[in-house]
Amino acid sequence: MIYAEKYLRDVQVIAEKIDSTKVETMVIRLLELRENQGRLFFLGVGGGAGNAAHAVNDFRKIAGLESYAPTDNVSELTARVNDDGWESVFVNWLKGSHLSNRDGVFVFSVGGGNIDKNISANIVHALKYARSLGAQIFGVVGRDGGYTGQIADACIIIPTVDPETVTPHTESFQAVIWHLLVSHPLLKSNEMKWESVK
Repeated sequence: MIYAEKYLRDVQVIAEKIDSTKVETMVIRLLELRENQGRLFFLGVGGGAGNAAHAVNDFRKIAGLESYAPTDNVSELTARVNDDGWESVFVNWLKGSHLSNRDGVFVFSVGGGNIDKNISANIVHALKYARSLGAQIFGVVGRDGGYTGQIADACIIIPTVDPETVTPHTESFQAVIWHLLVSHPLLKSNEMKWESVK
């Protein structure tokens, strides 16, 4: 089997294995967050940071949910890394944003964070802080879900079909899931451009 054929077949298998009831649970929690005038903070590094920036746009514009990502402001991000260190960058950013129990933190990560392996420790510290305040935690993560999968109120773990393509499949399906969320009839509050063109 050629690589492209196998990759796309794996995409089909992953899509079939995602638990749609967990997605619906996430929709309801996000709807409640919006109704309570909470804000949604997206955290991710690498591809997760890129996905966070796009998701902020869609959640604000399509779902009408006030959203932010610390990685969108490179000046503040790098100043915090320089002054305080990489591990605390998201915690300190959330403190500066006055995160509260009305808000939510949404993680895009391949592994979900793991302190013992020193992988995405900045996300783990941010989630511990969010949990201490009673903020809701959401995630779309891969592998076993890591720390995000352990403590999230609503989390989609992208199934591993091939260990060699965990990263591209997880990051691709993060986009699939957030687009599903913002276009969901319960969450969508504004028409999307091409869907409105007759």
